[in-house]
Amino acid sequence: MKPVRVPDLRVMKERGEKIAVLTAYDYTMARLLDRAGVDIILVGDSVGMVVLGFDNTLPVTLDMMIHHTKAVSRGAKRALIVADMPFLTFQLGMEEAMRNAGRLIQEGGAAAVKIEGGGSHIVETANRLVDIGIPVMGHLGLTPQSVHQLGGFRPQGRDSEAAERLLKDADVLEKAGVFAIVLESIPAELAARVTSSLKVPTIGIGAGPECDGQVLVSYDMLGLSEGPVPPFAKQYTQLSEQIVSAARAYIEDIRRSTSEAGEAQGRAERERGSAASREARNLN
Repeated sequence: MKPVRVPDLRVMKERGEKIAVLTAYDYTMARLLDRAGVDIILVGDSVGMVVLGFDNTLPVTLDMMIHHTKAVSRGAKRALIVADMPFLTFQLGMEEAMRNAGRLIQEGGAAAVKIEGGGSHIVETANRLVDIGIPVMGHLGLTPQSVHQLGGFRPQGRDSEAAERLLKDADVLEKAGVFAIVLESIPAELAARVTSSLKVPTIGIGAGPECDGQVLVSYDMLGLSEGPVPPFAKQYTQLSEQIVSAARAYIEDIRRSTSEAGEAQGRAERERGSAASREARNLN
């Protein structure tokens, strides 16, 4: 199958073809999702929560993201690989933002980066990155890197003022040159308005069915997450239970084989002892 490129996504929107996006953080998962035909693999900073066990995405560093992006880029050959820019890698100055984004492309093997937010500084950063040839995906609504400011992982855009602000942010991000925008945890009606107002595709997560595509954390979709799963995250299987069941079967197998080996050894020793006793009696 032909590799997915950034321009292909706008064509998909124009044709009404939905864009399928899933997260991956390692080589094996990337290979499997790529084989399934997913359009975009997002190496999300959600790796911090679902793989590394952090409470939120804030502790994730650039080096961590490069490490996981490298693994994914080795595994996926068709899907477009987009890497999250983690907290404080694009907010502290333009030169640093360009350098960090460049490392995700050059060292990590990503084809594009994703940055959260829609303020003037973020828009300027997106524009500069696009100017130097780095494709940028935007992210509006619930932005996990702002979890403390938002007061937790709460839905956004629920009042008219917040909705208008988000519509404006989406417009200026598009004008800055982003190739797509993630809309997270906003009302479906607002997501539909944003989607119809843009030429670039929207990728929804908890934002209703009218977005041009959908993204889920693969661990949620596969039933691998041990903690609470967002209500919008449809689970297509329950791999966690299958893994636990398989591991228990393995453990029982090992213990049974160890026990059986011990019993066999005991029988052999008893038989050797009996043979020695018979030999001693015969000698007498």
